[in-house]
Amino acid sequence: MTPRVPTPPHLTAPRFVQALRSLEPRSAALLNRRLVAGHLPGDCAAFYGVSSEAFSVQLLRAVVLLARQVESPQREPEGRDEEEAWARMLTTALEREGSPVPTGLVPGVELCRRLQAQSEEVARGLEAAAQEDLASPQRRREEWLRRLAITALLALTAYLYLSRPGEPSRRPPPAPEPPAATPDRH
Repeated sequence: MTPRVPTPPHLTAPRFVQALRSLEPRSAALLNRRLVAGHLPGDCAAFYGVSSEAFSVQLLRAVVLLARQVESPQREPEGRDEEEAWARMLTTALEREGSPVPTGLVPGVELCRRLQAQSEEVARGLEAAAQEDLASPQRRREEWLRRLAITALLALTAYLYLSRPGEPSRRPPPAPEPPAATPDRH
């Protein structure tokens, strides 16, 4: 029997949004695709171009990082064998509610289930945060600086192209002159 760990009350949708946004992009994308958007593990593995086993391990690593962000007591697996076993068990536990899980993995499974339960609200929060980022003054400033940099590069390229020295014309090499006729002295 897998012990249940009470889910901390501070794990609200806004807290998940904040935690996902502060994770490194790949981990956040894995968690978002699998737990928030609800794609099946096989579909996620195919999307990322990895095997199902490799995706499960990457998901477990992302869950450990998320747990650290939200101050959940999830510990990291000790060694590769435990990591692979936990990855399989996490995948199974997310698909079937009553699946046995080792005690060390319980906080991570509960965290995933809590995230799945709030997935609609988290998805809305992530979308709103993305829209807010796009409309922010900092983002607009960055966009104008990018455009300015591209314009400067294009202007520099045009200047260098137009001011390059002309290429020497290619004249055919001169034909060899026939040997001069020497007068006969007889």
